[in-house]
Amino acid sequence: MSDATSRDETDSTDADTEDAATKAKGRHEKELNEQAAEHQAEEKRAEQEAKVLEQQDKPEEPADPDQLRGEIADVREDLGDTVEALAAKTDVKAQAQAKVDESREQAKAKATEVQDQAKAKVSEVQAQAKEDPKRFALAAGGAVAVLLALSFLKRRRR
Repeated sequence: MSDATSRDETDSTDADTEDAATKAKGRHEKELNEQAAEHQAEEKRAEQEAKVLEQQDKPEEPADPDQLRGEIADVREDLGDTVEALAAKTDVKAQAQAKVDESREQAKAKATEVQDQAKAKVSEVQAQAKEDPKRFALAAGGAVAVLLALSFLKRRRR
């Protein structure tokens, strides 16, 4: 009976693991679908804007070829800027990297803040130890705790 119970528990654990993996895969696919939908909506908006621009009254053609060349250069520059902006919006990898970089910066800022607090606490403890040597033992214990916390945070950042 224990072998059957053990097999049932193993099967249940395997099913739970597969279920969790399926859910994670589903969440990932949902995120990708949402990103694709956003991308399609952006493309549609760009197409609509292009249609509106085309429908606007066309200016009279300039008689001067140099003026015409200047307008063509301006349009090319505008089009290049638009293409760059669309390319940046569709670069999912770059957007993800930017989010990772932002998270790293936040973690570094938090670690620096904790480190500064710990330094302040150590200074405070040193001042107290000079005033009352009996409190030094208690203060030393607090300092050790702060140092251990800093060590833990540094390991966690890596």
